Amino acid sequence: MDINQLSAIVKKKILQHKFVQNVEIEDKSFLHTNHSSNDISKFHLKLKIESEELKNKNRLESNKLIYKILDNEMKNYIHSLQILFI
Repeated sequence: MDINQLSAIVKKKILQHKFVQNVEIEDKSFLHTNHSSNDISKFHLKLKIESEELKNKNRLESNKLIYKILDNEMKNYIHSLQILFI
């Protein structure tokens, strides 16, 4: 899977939830290129999620929800995930 396919899947899965208005995805995989554990088949993503509901929740709860939504992608394609709620 390439970054464009992964981004499309992530965006679609998150936007399926009515409490999310928008999602911006940024590929930050270059941050891991020199790490010994770097796996070129896994990506580092930065998500900016526009959601009043998630923004007003406890940060841990909001993150857990996003991780649950992206469970398969986290196990198979995502090495690292940064999440900002705006």
